[in-house]
Amino acid sequence: MPQPVLDRWLAAVLATPGLTAIKDPARARSALLDDALKAAEVVAGTAGAIIDVGSGGGTPGIPLAAVFPDRPVTLLEAEHRKCSFLETWLTDLPNLSVVWGRAEEQELEQFGVAVAKALAHPPTAAEWCLPLVAEGGLVVLWVGETAERARVACVAEQIAGSLEPSPPGLMVIRKTGPTPDRFPRRTGVAQKRPLA
Repeated sequence: MPQPVLDRWLAAVLATPGLTAIKDPARARSALLDDALKAAEVVAGTAGAIIDVGSGGGTPGIPLAAVFPDRPVTLLEAEHRKCSFLETWLTDLPNLSVVWGRAEEQELEQFGVAVAKALAHPPTAAEWCLPLVAEGGLVVLWVGETAERARVACVAEQIAGSLEPSPPGLMVIRKTGPTPDRFPRRTGVAQKRPLA
């Protein structure tokens, strides 16, 4: 793993206003790097390109790109300013690409794995991510202890997905079939009218 790149990235996240509220470098390493790498084993078990939906300052996508240098990793971000920051890491991690936009606007079923951390409530994040992965692929969501698995399971079922056994702090959803025709819903609808 190219540790110097990740050290520089962490320092840059801390130094760039608006990317994280964390100020302490040790806490940032734990929350932004170590926490991102909790998913490495899960991601390793499913082939294909990776997309980080709502990448923000680049976590979990940049750490995963460093761990999986032979797999394409797309950082999808809706804010131009954050995209500009993410683009500064394309030279260091040549398997990275940055896309400005929203999940609902992307081409469907192009990825093996979609990851999302602090994107939205887990049911909404699941609805945004599942259409992006191909059948057999995975969605990995970072969740808190109060995440409602039953609500996420309900959403997943409607978009050809099912919950899998998950490590602590993560929720893993397997894509079990093609995306139904009514998904993705129009931009913003998932937040205004949740499926569950």
